[in-house]
Amino acid sequence: MKKTIFIEGMGCSRCENRVKNALEALPQVTDAKVSKDTGTALVELTEAVADTILTETASCGGKYTVTGIE
Repeated sequence: MKKTIFIEGMGCSRCENRVKNALEALPQVTDAKVSKDTGTALVELTEAVADTILTETASCGGKYTVTGIE
């Protein structure tokens, strides 16, 4: 299963790594490709995860704003 998370506020590669590491810490996430240029995180999941959990995780404690998930 794949999801795309739309994220605003990432400005550098450190931001990308912070979001990637946070998402990949979730047990259901096998891979996360994060891009500040496109403002997205492409996430591969082994099973369904609630969008609220993905939003909370990708926002990294309010540092970034998740604008949507597809």
